[in-house]
Amino acid sequence: MLSCLRYGSAMLEKTFDAANVEPRLYEEWEKSGAFNAGAGKKDGQDSFCIVIPPPNVTGSLHMGHALNNTLQDIMIRYHRMGGKDVLWQPGMDHAGIATQMVVERQLAANGEPGRRDMGREAFLERVWKWKGESGGTIFNQLRRLGATADWSRERFTMDEGLSKAVQKVFIELYNDGLIYRGKRLVNWDPKFETAISDLEVENKEVDGHMWHFKYPLAGGETYTYVEKDEDGNVVLEEERDYISIATTRPETMLGDGAVAVHPSDERYAPIVGKLCEIPVGPKEHRRLIPIITDEYPDPDFGSGAVKITGAHDFNDYGVARRCDIPCYRLMDTKAAMRADGAPYAECAELAVEIAKTGNLPSETEVDAINLVPDEYRGLNRFEARKQIVAAINGEGLCVFAKDDEGNDIPFVENKKVMQPFGDRSGVVIEPMLTDQWFADAKTLAKPAIASVKEGRTNFVPKNWEKTYFEWMENIEPWCISRQLWWGHQIPAWYGPEESVFVAHDETEAMAMAKEKFGKEVELVRDEDVLDTWFSSALWPFSTLGWPDKTPQLERYYQTDVLVTGFDIIFFWVARMMMMSLHFMKEEPFHTVYVHALVRDEKGAKMSKSKGNVIDPLDLVDEYGADAVRFTLAAMAAQGRDIKLATSRVAGYRNFGTKLWNATRFTQMNGCARIEDFDPNGVKEIVNRWIVTELAKTAKEVSEAIETYRFNDAANGLYRFVWNLYCDWYIELTKPILQAEGESGAKTETQACVAWVLDQICVLLHPFMPFITEELWAETGKNGPVREGLLILEKWPSYSIEDTGAADDINWLVDIITAIRSVRSEMNITPSTQLKLEIVGASDQTKARLKAQDAVIKRLARAEEIKVSADVPQGSAQVVVGEATIALPLAGVIDLDAEKVRLEKEIDKISKVAAKFSGKLNNERFVANAPAEIVEEQKSKLAEQEALKAKVQEALNRIMAAL
Repeated sequence: MLSCLRYGSAMLEKTFDAANVEPRLYEEWEKSGAFNAGAGKKDGQDSFCIVIPPPNVTGSLHMGHALNNTLQDIMIRYHRMGGKDVLWQPGMDHAGIATQMVVERQLAANGEPGRRDMGREAFLERVWKWKGESGGTIFNQLRRLGATADWSRERFTMDEGLSKAVQKVFIELYNDGLIYRGKRLVNWDPKFETAISDLEVENKEVDGHMWHFKYPLAGGETYTYVEKDEDGNVVLEEERDYISIATTRPETMLGDGAVAVHPSDERYAPIVGKLCEIPVGPKEHRRLIPIITDEYPDPDFGSGAVKITGAHDFNDYGVARRCDIPCYRLMDTKAAMRADGAPYAECAELAVEIAKTGNLPSETEVDAINLVPDEYRGLNRFEARKQIVAAINGEGLCVFAKDDEGNDIPFVENKKVMQPFGDRSGVVIEPMLTDQWFADAKTLAKPAIASVKEGRTNFVPKNWEKTYFEWMENIEPWCISRQLWWGHQIPAWYGPEESVFVAHDETEAMAMAKEKFGKEVELVRDEDVLDTWFSSALWPFSTLGWPDKTPQLERYYQTDVLVTGFDIIFFWVARMMMMSLHFMKEEPFHTVYVHALVRDEKGAKMSKSKGNVIDPLDLVDEYGADAVRFTLAAMAAQGRDIKLATSRVAGYRNFGTKLWNATRFTQMNGCARIEDFDPNGVKEIVNRWIVTELAKTAKEVSEAIETYRFNDAANGLYRFVWNLYCDWYIELTKPILQAEGESGAKTETQACVAWVLDQICVLLHPFMPFITEELWAETGKNGPVREGLLILEKWPSYSIEDTGAADDINWLVDIITAIRSVRSEMNITPSTQLKLEIVGASDQTKARLKAQDAVIKRLARAEEIKVSADVPQGSAQVVVGEATIALPLAGVIDLDAEKVRLEKEIDKISKVAAKFSGKLNNERFVANAPAEIVEEQKSKLAEQEALKAKVQEALNRIMAAL
């Protein structure tokens, strides 16, 4: 038996071949049905359900996905092994804009007719065809990562069941008055010609300009403009016939409805309520707008006066709504200046009448007014900007500044401005007043706010609750319509007299219209589709079969934990809370775990433009899925971003290799499973120690996973496997395992070594599933034949505690570690045998020294150990427990030479540290350098300071020995 284990076919291969093993094992898991809901269920156990944050059907795996799904899979594997009825519900989002863009690009690349040329029905057929052929790549990529979702239950936000749920929700909310159609300001993408969400807008800092213009007072009126300093002293007093404003978008001046100043701004008190003239367009038809007061303008910024263009600026829109200022739309769906409607002169007269009387027409009537002068109609918005600036400057209605020679020049500030871009289109987003469908988010948010405040749903880390409340308590109506073709078409039909009929189908809508008008009328269906987030908001219950009362809905709702990134707390998490509470009358999950951002090793956010993107699949190819998973888990500290370096992944691959090699060693030393091994029955102290430490580790890992401290769980396993088992336990058991002949101690130790290795595979499996499953299978060939896969093995719970043995061996580990550390610091060669003198030893320490004499001598390379009353002269010292370990150095090393070496090393380290310290003490560097560079310098300084402290400790020992 023993020779077979040492030399026979049961031996492991020399290395773990991840590239070949991982696909084979994944296929075996999937074929076994291990991923299916309830696969590991034990009688009497509760359910555990996670719904996957649905990736876009166009998406591919990035590091954020890798982290998110690794953490989910750890919990799913853990609870499955714990005997719960587990469901990890997978699915994909139809990704309206992204998918439509991909297919339109494909059409263009193939030289085929465009979307509008082929028509809606034919285009949608092409999208479904693309989805069937190319969509959903990310799920195969998640398989490579080891994700064990129940793929048999895969859902899609456009599948028949979810479409049914979406339609029901829309109709019921509409009938409840919680969905309505109205004209509001939205983010408008001129390339895709649709409203988009805030999440689809990227605000970027770009080079821009701030133009300063004069708005002349109506009728040539003047007033005394007075500026005062902080002490109330007059610093400027002059007669003005204008009020000045500043803008970064002069083209929007055409749609101004007012100029606003702060109520406390005394400079403009004489002209509040008067009219001023927009300095653009034909002189004979210059528009007049009122000067009003509002809290929005900042008296200390610029001139303190702000133009209010309600149809093209979100802040201005708020002022316009508060003050009954008309919102004039200036652009068409492509963000070109409007060319529709009546001539400018006619529209300008209407607008002036509105300004003079203050009588605000209906939104529809205001929207019909086109205030773009005829010469600018149809122009691109940026071309219009150039021409408008040139016209104002040419007329002398700009604010002037002096050039270096004292000449008047237009006052234009060159400055950085934040500009919104479409994340898909890449074009500048235009705030636009359009007709859209909205959900009454304020009403829907109230129960969702209460759920978190009352603790029915908890955020981990808890600080994200503040972000949630800030968003939810200041929530605006949710724009749920999109001007796309790919998506859930809004179930609304329009008839005569601006009538709207929301119904399940056209037949129902026609019946509703006939009832209203007493006859059949022509209806036209709304062409818009719903925001992708609308269907995703139903995800926790629609994927389980709602609105039908399915067994899965009964069994798995409420789901347990949602794992997500912070950037979609509002866009997805909050909306799931709102919809679930409204339709299910219960929270969708009890916990929201918000994971950190994966950054590059310097702390910079990954982006293609920076060239610092790390592809998780490249890491899997090079290091294996286990190493990638373990790295992400080990670094997933709550509330702390992950600074990912490939060296860390390589290090955790080495961790797997360490376990693999340790297993090979155990096989070569006859360690094999025995039936019904009882860890409580072991007698050898080293075996009692390892099973006690194992039990302690298992408890810590379970508690850490249950409380979402994945890094603590991973690092606890790393410490036990690498330090305690692979290093110390195997080292301490070598004399027993390699002793000649058979003995009770050897037989017990061989069995214990094999049993603990099995338990390591079980505990490590949620984190490193592939290598542990392979080891489980291979070691299962030794001893009694093992049936079944590790993925469905029972999660362990031990009642093992031998604190005496654990304390004895941990003391042994501490003393050997301390001696080895001193040897290294003192530069003592490994071959040198030392004499150890133990001072101040208690009776317990003396007994331990006697019991472990041979082990300490072997592992600490000591030729003699004795208990002494005093520390010998010329000794290096280290304290372990109550005792001082003295290492006499006379004749062992040249103390004077070692002192010089260490002093030079400290000097060298100090000079390197000074460079980092100098940069960090430079206020200009700290203020101007990117945050990740500053953090990098701090990290390097900390490394040097820690190294210096270690060398200084060694020098102190030398000084004490001289």
